[in-house]
Amino acid sequence: MPIFAIAKELRYDNMYILKFHEIYKTPIWGGNKIATYKGTQLDYETVGESWEISAVEGDVSVVANGPDAGMALSELLSRDGAALVGQHVWEHFGTTFPLLIKFIDACDNLSIQVHPNDELARKRHNSFGKTELWYVIDVEEGAGLYSGFSQAITPEDYVQCVADNTIMDVLQFHKAQAGDVYFLPSGRVHAIGKGILLAEIQQTSNITYRIYDYNRVDKEGNPRQLHTELAQEAIDYKLYDNLKTCYSPCINQPIQLADCPYFTTNLLHLNSECERLMVAHDSFVIYMCMRGAVTITADNGASIDLKQGETCLVPAAISNVVLLPTPEAELLECYID
Repeated sequence: MPIFAIAKELRYDNMYILKFHEIYKTPIWGGNKIATYKGTQLDYETVGESWEISAVEGDVSVVANGPDAGMALSELLSRDGAALVGQHVWEHFGTTFPLLIKFIDACDNLSIQVHPNDELARKRHNSFGKTELWYVIDVEEGAGLYSGFSQAITPEDYVQCVADNTIMDVLQFHKAQAGDVYFLPSGRVHAIGKGILLAEIQQTSNITYRIYDYNRVDKEGNPRQLHTELAQEAIDYKLYDNLKTCYSPCINQPIQLADCPYFTTNLLHLNSECERLMVAHDSFVIYMCMRGAVTITADNGASIDLKQGETCLVPAAISNVVLLPTPEAELLECYID
């Protein structure tokens, strides 16, 4: 019997849907929307990011519910292997959980930045690259974000634009509204603008090359470091149209927002019971509750309630789940095919 089959057989009855303690980040641009959105109180003046599920070194998520409460995600993965993440994910990533799941509140403009691809990140940092997806939850009037270039430039043009503070003049600005989706492959220059709350799904990587930061200083009065030369080789300089992901709303049916080697992400608007077959993916499945509330029940009887602003992980050994909104729910569903 294959090792995976044995692990699945031994662990299946004990597998359950996992929640994790949030890891809160307090960058200078953070605000107060995450606590309000989650319906909780936080011991921070401002919060920029809530890391919902993370395997980033130094910021590894810890289980918050059930018999495994207090166990780090890395420990859980070492113990359960493919039964937790799926055979093909286990074979490809081993004991490294491959995704980082966040909520981000931009009370001020985030820096203009870019992330390296896998090849460059591996060579420079022994890390994964970073491809990511944004789902916009809430927007203040007039708020927007940056994705891609507005005109053709060369790597040499880019360096000059950074040097003379004109880099903003060659970026595409997109006025944002709730429900907008942006897929950001590694190499795409981007930034979240002031007044946006969003969910982010990305590869497990904390490698960011900061290109421009509006000449801001940190709490000690020092300008934040820029990575002009590192970014020059990482940037994709091509021009693209229609950088926003277009989709048609649909009730009680999955709407695919992204399908790439790093993750598949669907949007679910639910007002009635919906069954989802986990076994079809041979992968863990993550649910982020964007709005409303839902009860998720696994085929082995494990059940969990998820409300707006909460995230859970369904282990790969669970074959299917039933989603029951109370009375309506909007979810992001994420797995690796």
